[in-house]
Amino acid sequence: MAGGRLTTHVLDTMRGKPGAGIRIELYALEGVTALRVADTVTNADGRTDAPLLAGGALKAGRYELLFHVGDYFRRAGGDSPFLDVVPIRFAVADADAHYHVPLLASPWSYTTYRGS
Repeated sequence: MAGGRLTTHVLDTMRGKPGAGIRIELYALEGVTALRVADTVTNADGRTDAPLLAGGALKAGRYELLFHVGDYFRRAGGDSPFLDVVPIRFAVADADAHYHVPLLASPWSYTTYRGS
């Protein structure tokens, strides 16, 4: 049985704090088909309360995370953000591993990496 997990968190780099209340959708990609497998919101620490996928639910393959940062930055006030929904496509090769995909975002830019 696979024991891996997929986690994420969001940091608001403009304010230097966690991105709380950001909607995140996760899709499993198979060819041209995208199957939504998770839909959640970040907590006060900018993380999800549970892994997006864990155990046997995490399978080798291609995935896409959609971070709805535009809504978050509009609620925070200020100028209308340049970014709306940030898509991150990535591959899981080892379903027994931990994949952590953080997002560091401002209203105008973002970066990501495979964390630990």
